[in-house]
Amino acid sequence: MRVRLPHAGTWATAREYLVARLTGAGPGMVESMFAAGRVVGADGRAVPPDAPYRPGMFVWFHRELAPEVPVPFPVGVVYRDDHIVVADKPHFLATTPRGTHVAETALARLRHELGLPTLTAAHRLDRLTAGLVLFIVRPEERGAYQTLFRDRRVRKEYEAVAAYDASLVLPRTVRSRIVKESGVQAAREVEGEPNAETLVEPAGRQGGLARYRLFPATGQTHQLRVHLNALGVPILGDPLYPEVTGPVRAGDFRRPLQLLARRLEFTDPVTGAEHTFVSGRALRAWSSYADWADGN
Repeated sequence: MRVRLPHAGTWATAREYLVARLTGAGPGMVESMFAAGRVVGADGRAVPPDAPYRPGMFVWFHRELAPEVPVPFPVGVVYRDDHIVVADKPHFLATTPRGTHVAETALARLRHELGLPTLTAAHRLDRLTAGLVLFIVRPEERGAYQTLFRDRRVRKEYEAVAAYDASLVLPRTVRSRIVKESGVQAAREVEGEPNAETLVEPAGRQGGLARYRLFPATGQTHQLRVHLNALGVPILGDPLYPEVTGPVRAGDFRRPLQLLARRLEFTDPVTGAEHTFVSGRALRAWSSYADWADGN
């Protein structure tokens, strides 16, 4: 694994930065890698534990990965050219390595399956959310595609299944200020200038359930989940909203969060092509609520 030390940081040593970054490595893991000489610099020599932090410095290392529970669902590829890959991610699979999820991620799988070792993600989906993710083939074009999301030049459409509420007037635009504190699982709404905006539209009703179309104008952590919860219709299968019920246990794939990144639309910043991509996945609770509820 190659890591570039950020240009902005207050760490005294490279070791301190890696300890802060590799939070899922386990107690003492980073220290043991330095002690064993398994962290090396550009010259191939071992980086000592007290090596000063140098912004922009590259270090390489290999660490033993903790066993991960395989996610038994494939990553679909909706589109691929010389510049981008658009994947259709399943529920329960992380987008990129983070914490305890390293090998079982969409990025790791696609790098291996497509033979693209420099593939990177332009954005992220929550691990529990399914649907479309844009990946970048060429490292030198990464900035151009990530800027699309930063500048809100990607039209994103999501679907969600939640309870039907006859008193809920739709469509409506929800605006609020959402904060997500480090170490706290759930995000929350607070007073202040809104930093999150979502257009919510009705998309059908079946008995006590409703399907909603969601168009986020911003990309705050858990934004769609927080906004539907605030409207009184939390998304089915959500372990955090309206209340934290604990993390989804590894290997428990019975009732996925009923949230899907359905559509991506944008003008390709490299080729100029107009792209529209649609997920081929379906939300199980909408097609068969009984099967979803029973975990079948």
